[in-house]
Amino acid sequence: MKKTLAALVAVTTIAGSLAVAPAAKAGDGGAIAAGVAGGLIGGALLGGAIAQSRPAPVYVAPAPVYVEEAPCRWVRERFWDGYGWRFRRVQVCD
Repeated sequence: MKKTLAALVAVTTIAGSLAVAPAAKAGDGGAIAAGVAGGLIGGALLGGAIAQSRPAPVYVAPAPVYVEEAPCRWVRERFWDGYGWRFRRVQVCD
């Protein structure tokens, strides 16, 4: 019985899809406008349902991080560059 019912539903579906509907005429603007309006309304409803299905992202602030900086200082260093004595600034961290 289940197989017969499934076959009947399949045949009905195929026959319904093969049925030829009368084409809209170029002068029949009412049918085309109704189709466009139906598509817009259906798209709006579907888009609204999709937009409401996901929760909004929630911002969570990261935990504060405290870094103890090493005491550093800048010193002038005298060096020989091969031609003479020069000075440069060097950062020294203890």
